Amino acid sequence: MLHINYRKIYILAGIFMVGSLSFSTHATIIASVKPIGLIAASIADGITSVIVLLPDGESVHNYALRPSDIKHLKKAELVIWVGPAMEAFMSQAISNLPIQNSVEIDKIPDVQSLLLSNIKNKKIKNNYTHALKKNIAYQKNLQNTHYNSEYNMHLWMSPEIAKKTALAIYAQLLDRMPMKKDKLNANLKYFQNTILVANKKIHKQLASLKDKKYFVFHDAYIYFEKYYNITPTGYFTINPEIQPGAKRLHQIRMELDKQKGICVFSEPQFRPMLVKMFSHQNNVRSGTLDPLATGISLNKDGYAQFLIRLADQYTSCLQGS
Repeated sequence: MLHINYRKIYILAGIFMVGSLSFSTHATIIASVKPIGLIAASIADGITSVIVLLPDGESVHNYALRPSDIKHLKKAELVIWVGPAMEAFMSQAISNLPIQNSVEIDKIPDVQSLLLSNIKNKKIKNNYTHALKKNIAYQKNLQNTHYNSEYNMHLWMSPEIAKKTALAIYAQLLDRMPMKKDKLNANLKYFQNTILVANKKIHKQLASLKDKKYFVFHDAYIYFEKYYNITPTGYFTINPEIQPGAKRLHQIRMELDKQKGICVFSEPQFRPMLVKMFSHQNNVRSGTLDPLATGISLNKDGYAQFLIRLADQYTSCLQGS
């Protein structure tokens, strides 16, 4: 049976709220990216609407707010985002909002203990930094603090962090709309159950694939991979906006030559030129992983659908490798 820890709820409400506020009849929750929006949509189902800032097909790493986005943020009564280390494009706009109007996921106390280091391999990190300094876009990318952060900030890829995020959203809505307590309780329990069911399915599905070798396009998946016990051989790039240098490409080619039939994954947000090149030259299998839930609608089952689809995307390529 799933239980709601009200003591933690009240603590979370105290962290993110100053005083008690009330939503207007047509209040809107703003989420930075689709997977976070899917979590919010489940908790807010039948209560209030959710808008996602990042459009399908765009990358969180180089997005710039449009005038319509800024207008949405000014009107929003609750904004959910990872934090400036991931969504640098939101930092200035968020700084102009009342502190009680936003949830920064990387600041949730129970999340901080779940954060994973960004890059453990110092040799790869040094190669990347050298290539970046030679790139004409270096100064632009210095502003992308995700790549200077100690921790990997693709936090929505973790089912555990998703559950902590759901609790934080629940606390915010409960504080603002105590009359909706029964509906919020039902929504939270439903969300927790969808994650439980999805986890059982995915663990069983990926269990036989834990020793399979594969490359991912960039390091967006470490939370998902650690949780479900699969491990990539490597990745093409740390920053998807920067093409890997000649030395890194040579390292990848040598690794692929050693692993015939290995799977390489691209992402729909980026042109898969490198992946296509290696798949033709090295007789490898190719697949697609979508870390941003493209095409999944905002509904109470959406986040579980996102996790299951990711597992299916891994499986479709790895089963044949």
